[in-house]
Amino acid sequence: MQIPYELALGWRYTRAGRASQRNGFISFISGVSMLGIALGVAALIIVLSVMNGFQKEVRDRMLSVVSHIEVFAPAGAALPDLARTLAEVRAHPGVIGAAPFVAAQALLARGEDIKGVLVRGIDPQHEAEVTDLAAENVAGLQALVPGEFRVILGLDLAHQLGVRVGDAVTLIAPSGQVTPAGIVPRLKQLRVAGMFSSGHYEYDSALVLLHHADAERIFRLEGPTGIRLKLRDLHQAPQVARQLAERLSGQLLLRDWTQQNKTWFAAVQLEKRMMFIILTLIVAVAAFNLVSTLVMTVQDKRADIAILRTLGASPASIMGVFVVQGAMVGVMGTLAGLGLGLVLAFHIDVIVPAIERALQTSFLPRDIYLISRMPSEPLAADIVPIALISLLLAFVATLYPSWRASRVNPAQALRYE
Repeated sequence: MQIPYELALGWRYTRAGRASQRNGFISFISGVSMLGIALGVAALIIVLSVMNGFQKEVRDRMLSVVSHIEVFAPAGAALPDLARTLAEVRAHPGVIGAAPFVAAQALLARGEDIKGVLVRGIDPQHEAEVTDLAAENVAGLQALVPGEFRVILGLDLAHQLGVRVGDAVTLIAPSGQVTPAGIVPRLKQLRVAGMFSSGHYEYDSALVLLHHADAERIFRLEGPTGIRLKLRDLHQAPQVARQLAERLSGQLLLRDWTQQNKTWFAAVQLEKRMMFIILTLIVAVAAFNLVSTLVMTVQDKRADIAILRTLGASPASIMGVFVVQGAMVGVMGTLAGLGLGLVLAFHIDVIVPAIERALQTSFLPRDIYLISRMPSEPLAADIVPIALISLLLAFVATLYPSWRASRVNPAQALRYE
């Protein structure tokens, strides 16, 4: 099969910028263009992969503590009919677990240290149905016996208060008792029965678990304030929440996991889109560097173009030669960028710790970024558009110089040859 001369000649020009340099090496100027495209594509893949990994890591750690859907009564009151509501939510085919809970805010004190905490009263027998954290710590949850007022603290919260298992802490409920001297907050001494670590700093530093019966007594409730649900598919949470809202009896409110952290997820998506646009501009700059490359090549090959024209080559064929040259640079640069980007993206969890150890620093403080390691998740939904956009920009950059080459006048080009 004979290769079209446009393809063969375009590849020859890509390999050698001048007639005296036909030695199999890529010319310097084409190499610079190719390197720019490769670095831009690699940067796009790495940044978007890290952002995908960051979002997935935080989401998974968040969902180890937070349920997929919460059903609760207005104003923090107890559910009016817990048994019926449990039966109704468990009847939905998308629900695989349900557990009652009590949610409240309070202060936790140990000596002179006081921290604001989120108190969650749970049912140890059913909590493992709705959260991975409870499923991994079933033995620890068994220490929560009603009437003994034991608590399990987040690991960071325990460190901040300086407590260990067996120590006593004081829970200060915000809704106090009315006395002749005014409203006095209710205090209850609790015993630390264990600690947990979800890997999510926000919860490890603020969440307190105790038996829901003890929480009801402390906050003077007649029963659990809500029900936590686990779904077969966490991505279906908004749809399942809407369906349950139509089925459930009574004035109940529903909130899925995307609503609990809606601002954070929206911010991450916005940052991802902005980074895609910014880094695409870097690829565009590198791709349009091909314009200067091809303009110089056309100027250098004017005699060759004139000879081809006199031998019968059409303007479209001449244009095709230089389109092939630019496209070759774009294809090789894109492939090199894909290879480099994927290698770094899949090994970012090894590369970043090595850099942190060498520089004696930490790029992700847990109290700021919620996680302490650099995650990465390359997705085809990101990589394919990156490659296509890079190839498209490289192709568009070849059009004008190639058109100028097709307009070269043979007589003028050969006048001084």
